Amino acid sequence: MQDSPRLFIDSATIAPLAEGATLDLAPGHARYLGTVLRLGPEAPVRIFNERDGEWSGVLTAIRKDRGTLRVTHQTRMPMATTGPILVFAPLKRDATDLVIRMGTELGVSRFMPVTTARTNTHRVNTTRWHAIAVEAAEQCERLDVPVIDELRALSAVVSAWPSAGTLYAAVERHRVATPTARQRQVGGGDGLLIGPEGGFSPEETQWLLTQDRIEALSLGTLILRADTAACAGLAYLTLHRESSVETE
Repeated sequence: MQDSPRLFIDSATIAPLAEGATLDLAPGHARYLGTVLRLGPEAPVRIFNERDGEWSGVLTAIRKDRGTLRVTHQTRMPMATTGPILVFAPLKRDATDLVIRMGTELGVSRFMPVTTARTNTHRVNTTRWHAIAVEAAEQCERLDVPVIDELRALSAVVSAWPSAGTLYAAVERHRVATPTARQRQVGGGDGLLIGPEGGFSPEETQWLLTQDRIEALSLGTLILRADTAACAGLAYLTLHRESSVETE
């Protein structure tokens, strides 16, 4: 069953899943299962969302862009991903797509795109980003899809950051952040801030380091691409969180 296709079904579009229920497939899902994978009736399929968890089912009919699935049983209970929020300046299209995919796989709970002095694009396609996040969630076995916010100014996001949380800012060649008790529970109000291609301006860096909600995080002595920095920073926070939990 683990090799069966795994599809995200938006909880807003269906009633709560239950054993024996029949589900009409969206046209895109039907085309994928029938045309791409060439599956037929009785083929096993897994479906999931943040409200219902993960369920097994079998196809009962499939034809072009139409199909139905019979829900059989629940395999995993609902469980929210409690990873950090990723605050980032939008990059060129392929690089941003990579950030969304890797971030989803690394447990990001929310993406918050921001404008900075050196942001090279002020147009974002959150619909496209959501589709990429869905595909990544289907692949990596998580049970939810991260929230994707509309574009906001960096200053507005930092100023509104919860006082109980920490925003770890990846600042080039700066001191390594000292792990804190709050970092053991990365999620909720904690996040990672990644700058644009070209990095933060000197004025932005100076301002960030004066903010109570910000803690500088060094990713080493080398200058990383922004998409690489996002991956490295998220991996750092995830590794520290897991090692802290193991030693408690």
